[in-house]
Amino acid sequence: MSVQTVAIVGRPNVGKSSLFNWLAGKQISIVDPTAGVTRDRVNYLMHVGDRYFEMVDTGGIGVVDSDDLSDQIEQQINLGIERADLLLFVVDAQTGITPLDREVAQRIRHIDRPKLLIANKCDSPKLDQEVFEFLSILNAPIIATSVTAKRNKDLLLTGIVENLPPADEHEAEEGIARSSQPELKLAIVGRRNVGKSTFINALSQEERVIVSEIAGTTRDSIDIRFDMDGKTFVAIDTPGVRKKKSLANDIEFYGLVRAQRSIRRADVVYLFFDATNTISRLEKQLADEIVKQYKPCIFVVNKWDLGTDAEMTTEKWTEYLTAQFAQLRHVPIAFITAQDSRNIKQLVNLTQAIYKQAMERVSTGKLNRLIRAAMKLNPPPYRQNKRPKIYYATQVGVQPPTIVLKCNHPELFDETWKRYLHGILREELPFKEVPIRVFFRAKDQHETDSLSLEDNTHIDDGYDLTHIDLPASRDEVE
Repeated sequence: MSVQTVAIVGRPNVGKSSLFNWLAGKQISIVDPTAGVTRDRVNYLMHVGDRYFEMVDTGGIGVVDSDDLSDQIEQQINLGIERADLLLFVVDAQTGITPLDREVAQRIRHIDRPKLLIANKCDSPKLDQEVFEFLSILNAPIIATSVTAKRNKDLLLTGIVENLPPADEHEAEEGIARSSQPELKLAIVGRRNVGKSTFINALSQEERVIVSEIAGTTRDSIDIRFDMDGKTFVAIDTPGVRKKKSLANDIEFYGLVRAQRSIRRADVVYLFFDATNTISRLEKQLADEIVKQYKPCIFVVNKWDLGTDAEMTTEKWTEYLTAQFAQLRHVPIAFITAQDSRNIKQLVNLTQAIYKQAMERVSTGKLNRLIRAAMKLNPPPYRQNKRPKIYYATQVGVQPPTIVLKCNHPELFDETWKRYLHGILREELPFKEVPIRVFFRAKDQHETDSLSLEDNTHIDDGYDLTHIDLPASRDEVE
């Protein structure tokens, strides 16, 4: 038996998404006065007392969507209702009963599952006595709440737990498994209409998000759990990005912020491209954010079956991407067709390999032998009549691999030599396809005055770097 589901339903603008975020304790769904902001189902796993349940925010019933996606929104609402073990019917206590409230009540009245009537926006206790009029449209336990005034949250959570069906004996075990950290968190980012939602549906093997030719269909960042080869992953579907000056409204602005936040949350980022279009400035802006956050990344060229240019082979696309994204030339490239689920499993397997690289640790001895060999092959030039020296190196972190070089004067090492060393580290260490952070730090006063690495020539370094053509990676070095 899966974890039980609680679906929040109601007409537009009764505060469903605000209530959802309030109960979850974090900003998940977009909250905006514009009707129809929520289109897809947004899920969050709750743990109250000894019970686990999945809370689902649905779109407003009866909304007339500005992009003519009303049928698709209704389909997502129907799926949320059909799979719910408990329905929370949310109404606006300040507005009172509306014809659309009656329509929603009629729709769910005959569903043979527990229901709670949530009279939201009861900002003052004076309104509590007026909420009972809603019992005329649905006979169910009623709870007055206010997100703004923070009223009756605990009462509502208690009501949810009390009205859920009895717990299955395996619920706690499955809830813990669902709430535990997944194998990987994958952020899917890109401009509008590159096939991100189609890809998500292929991963989850269901119509989990609305797919439409209309750009900008996805407005929330939606976490989708899926299993593959016995491992659990979370895919973060993000809104398609537009130029800042082209953002039409607050909803799109929130979408842009969520795309940036998704990159920060992710273990690995998929930067999506459309095989039928050229690269735009937007992809470069997203790439800059990925570089800034030091996130492992895979370039995903989608709609590969629709490529119209017969001469644009995988080799040509690889050259094209490498030329356009100099700072990410280490990033692997995958070619997929999400519509047909082509090459998707291979992409997930590649993702696991990339993440493994980001988690690798290199021993201090191996790292110092490599640094010594690199300095013998190409010593850093003198600056200000001073000789740059590195005393020792150590890896201090993973995800991304982070290396600190203790030296005499960090300012003596010029950017060209830093790029050279960065290329050596990438070539010789198990970090070939992930970002590496390198810090040059002055030796602390309490540290011993040991010889610099290049002075230890009597020690066999164990590295022969004569095969390397002095790489000059453009990856950022701090």
